[in-house]
Amino acid sequence: MSDIESGAPEPDATGRLYFEDMTVGSRWVSPRRTITEADVSNFAGISGDFNPLHVDSVFAESGPFGRRVAHGALVLSIATGLRQQMPIFRGSLRALLELRTWRFLAPVHLGDTVAVITSVLSARETSKPDQGIVVQQLDVVNQRGDSVQSGELVSLMARREPAK
Repeated sequence: MSDIESGAPEPDATGRLYFEDMTVGSRWVSPRRTITEADVSNFAGISGDFNPLHVDSVFAESGPFGRRVAHGALVLSIATGLRQQMPIFRGSLRALLELRTWRFLAPVHLGDTVAVITSVLSARETSKPDQGIVVQQLDVVNQRGDSVQSGELVSLMARREPAK
């Protein structure tokens, strides 16, 4: 998978894209990341979520997924991190404003590898001339290309040049 899909705007010399570049239909694919035992253990410790479906192999074998699964919130957190690792968003994403209609579609098992496909749904100016609001569709996919999570993310993005 490449960072930038065909037809998407090209980044500037710094490798970034800005609010002005967020045209409806533009699409990017993040780097991939494999979900590890350490990820699940650390997330359980940080979140306090020790549900046996995540941390107990024997229990999870008799559960609905047949083996341990990663926390849904862990995968969502990894998805936001994968996007932030992309040079096109680094430095131009100012804030996450809203998470809309997030859906957990399929389990993510330890050892699965995920990536995030981002598509621009809309962009609108704000009252401040140096930023705008962008609504993006996020699809988290596993190594087989199956969607495991999806939803809309509303972000505040910097402008390359302030609006006049």
